[in-house]
Amino acid sequence: MKAIRAVLNYFHNGGVKYIFGIPAGSVNAFFDELYDLPEITPIVTKHEGAASYMAASYAKYSQSLSVCIGCSGPGGTNLVTGAANAMREHLPVLFITGAVPVNTVGLNASQELNAQPVFEPVTKFSATVNRSDELMDIVEEAVNIAMSGVPGPVHVAIPIDIQLEMVDEIIKIPEFPVMKKVVPQQESVVKTAQKLLQHQDGIIFVGQGAGQAVAEVIELAELLNMSIICSPQAKGLMEDSHPLFKGVFGFAGHDKASEIVNESQGDTLLVVGSSLGETATNNWNVNLTKNREVIQIDFDSTVFNRKYQVNIPLVGDCKLTLRAIIEEVKKHINDQHVYFKKEEFFELEHHLEEFNSQNVLVALQKCLPESTRYTIDIGEFMSYVIHYMKVKEPHTFDINVHFGAMGTGIGTAIGSKLAEPERDVVCITGDGCFFMHGMEILTAKEYELPILFVVMNNARLGMVYHGHNLQYQRSHSRFEQKAVSIAAVAESMGISSACVQRMEDLTPELILRLQSEKGPSVLEIQLVDQNIPPMGDRVKFLSSFGK
Repeated sequence: MKAIRAVLNYFHNGGVKYIFGIPAGSVNAFFDELYDLPEITPIVTKHEGAASYMAASYAKYSQSLSVCIGCSGPGGTNLVTGAANAMREHLPVLFITGAVPVNTVGLNASQELNAQPVFEPVTKFSATVNRSDELMDIVEEAVNIAMSGVPGPVHVAIPIDIQLEMVDEIIKIPEFPVMKKVVPQQESVVKTAQKLLQHQDGIIFVGQGAGQAVAEVIELAELLNMSIICSPQAKGLMEDSHPLFKGVFGFAGHDKASEIVNESQGDTLLVVGSSLGETATNNWNVNLTKNREVIQIDFDSTVFNRKYQVNIPLVGDCKLTLRAIIEEVKKHINDQHVYFKKEEFFELEHHLEEFNSQNVLVALQKCLPESTRYTIDIGEFMSYVIHYMKVKEPHTFDINVHFGAMGTGIGTAIGSKLAEPERDVVCITGDGCFFMHGMEILTAKEYELPILFVVMNNARLGMVYHGHNLQYQRSHSRFEQKAVSIAAVAESMGISSACVQRMEDLTPELILRLQSEKGPSVLEIQLVDQNIPPMGDRVKFLSSFGK
């Protein structure tokens, strides 16, 4: 059999269901073998960059290895941003790139590129296969590295001639690895529990890494009456209705969360699954840890003591670590406090009839099931989502604010839907992001994925526009453009769409009609909102340079 078939058999044995990418000369042998392996479906996208975002999202929500492929040269370089994104989010994605035949290296072959050093800074492992007899070993090593310790992306470049070489039919296919959770040291667990019991007053700061530990966060907070805040990236984990949850801290965050941090409420800070980066900490606000005992839980030991001094670092899986701490705490505290749900005052405080971003997003959410997952792209609308949209159930928002690649939300929606087909998925994106990766709505159509793509169309780069006006008191005219009908673009591809130009147009009936489609649909919101988005602290931070 061909050498590349052995690799595909390995993927099949490991439960890989999808491979994201685009066929091309240097990877055609790979795709050709899929004809005879129907258990693996190729998700053929319109751009390799979008394929990389889909693969990352699929890895996140399937809790398994994802595979993404691009041809040599430009196909590979198009994957680099997605690899950097997966690295930042600790997602196990195997990026495979084709390569020119071994005997043509250095001869200016078509699409020749040494991709190994290109991927090295944005992956845990990057290698080039030079002989067919080492192909399986290198792929196995890459997959093991991707799924061990702190998960992350890896890269393997495979020359086309090596893919096609014949190997022994009875070649041994190695066992597929299983991701193992990092178990915390009991000594650190006991020390943490004692410290928390000693103070019984503090803050739990939830980051994206706490995704599988939501129940444990709430249980510990209730045991010790600790306030809960979260990073923008973690919005969607904690339900807004819980009385101990005080909102988002960081980019586009909430006043109550900032008040707790800045006014020194609580003498203990328990950080769960956050690396305490710029957007999570409101530009590294010194008040976050000021006069507080800092305890940080993470499976990545490199996050400790980066910007903030940590008193007790705990290396371990967030869920396992919190469960162990809870058991220690329960040796001394047996009763849970009783809390009552918060009342929502939003409608009393705002005029919902005004056609603006805030009201559109609030109205949209009211038309959709509470379990809907919103994949949020990058733009001024993102700050409104973080600040105003409600979290009704856990795991309902995907906001990639820390790496911030425009267009990620579109690919993320597709990867999420493939990983969890029964969950409603709505992508909220903007016209700027749509012009980058919007053609992937055609990919969603081709695979009959019922995703609602909401496009906030203000005919400008909105965050750039507002940011420049706030920072420099002017904005270049080229940040804006003549409006394009995105609904018409969708219709031209045979995708159901609608265009909203006033609040009265946005109705439950309209959303129901769009969601009843067998495949994707597009809801265009034609709105130029001159209100300043809730991102002022970000602008203040940028404005501090050069002074």
